[in-house]
Amino acid sequence: MHSLRNTLLQINIKNKGAELCNMTSVKHNTEFIWQANPKIWASHAPNLFPIIGSLKNDTYTYNNKFYQMPKHGFVRHNDDFTIKNRTETSITFSLVSNDALYKIYPFLFSFEITYTLLNNQLTINHTVTNADDKTLYFSLGGHPAFNCPISNDELYTDYYLEFEHSEDTTSYLLNRISGLITNQTKLIFKEGNKINLQPDLFNEDALIFKDLNSRIVSLKHKTKGKILALKFKDFKQLGIWAKPNAPYVCIEPWLGIADNETTDQKIENKEGILSLDAGATFEASYSIEIENSLLS
Repeated sequence: MHSLRNTLLQINIKNKGAELCNMTSVKHNTEFIWQANPKIWASHAPNLFPIIGSLKNDTYTYNNKFYQMPKHGFVRHNDDFTIKNRTETSITFSLVSNDALYKIYPFLFSFEITYTLLNNQLTINHTVTNADDKTLYFSLGGHPAFNCPISNDELYTDYYLEFEHSEDTTSYLLNRISGLITNQTKLIFKEGNKINLQPDLFNEDALIFKDLNSRIVSLKHKTKGKILALKFKDFKQLGIWAKPNAPYVCIEPWLGIADNETTDQKIENKEGILSLDAGATFEASYSIEIENSLLS
């Protein structure tokens, strides 16, 4: 376990998967991150690379060869992260391609994730470097789960998500059996820029948005105000998810998306896939900002 701390927040990160597992108020000991109850959902805030969501039959092809890849990629459960840099306010984890990974992902790469704590905000920066002599294809994203409600005397329905701008986009529906994106959509925004949290909101799985106007989503209590905001200016897609009736909500910034039912399974044609030239580096970051009034 690795920790960052200032006068307002303490952050704990596991070495496995470089996964954020605590974000706690120093003064009040309020925990903002879901504590991975294994009876409900046994994760906190997985890092997603080099795919988002599910592949058709957990398989993709590259140069006419078939490769197996688990949902959300291989980073989230990986034990091979090392610490590249560390200061009092930041820490960088690094994962480099190896023989075992090359068998399921035939590219040479380095994947780094840096957590930086400044005042009431945690920034998570991703750096991908193509160490190969061919184009690298990848997706990346975050899957942070936030406690909701925050206090024991509150209800899930006391909360809502507020988006930065008014939205009229729809959510793309998943095939519940295959986990693949369908071409069916559902209208979610009924109050301009708000989604009220309800126990049955995720009965059809995640809300998946491809073309939001907003790049900030805030978790708010209906009478007590804002709890936190997730800012994701570098990310094109967004997922919102929780297990039905579970006391948390995931706000997931993505660069990539699950396979569509119509996929040809070629990684270079995968929807939302990023391409990176040989020797090039790519960066993307998002941040979690806790409301100051909850920390003072």
